Amino acid sequence: MYSADFSEDFREVLEKLKKKDRFLFERLKKKMNEILENPQHYKPLRNVLKGCREVHIGSFVILFQVDDLNMKVTFLKYAHHDTVFRRP
Repeated sequence: MYSADFSEDFREVLEKLKKKDRFLFERLKKKMNEILENPQHYKPLRNVLKGCREVHIGSFVILFQVDDLNMKVTFLKYAHHDTVFRRP
C-alpha cells in the first residue's frame, strides 16, 4: 500500500468537508483508500497535467500524482469537474 501526502489546497478542502459535509467527506476518504491500494488503476492525464491521474466522485474530481519509487501518492486537488482543470 502507498503512503499519502497532501497539497495545501487538498488539505484545506478536507478540513472544510470534515466540518460541513460529513457524507461527502466519508466518500472522499473511501476513494482515497482505494487509490492508495492501487493508484495505477486510475486514468493518467496528458499535456500540461502529464504525470497526474484523475478519479471522479460524482461531478467532482480528485487529481493526484504517483511516486512508484517511494511508494507515495500526492493528492493535489479536489474540486468540481468544471473548475479543477482551469489554470490558477
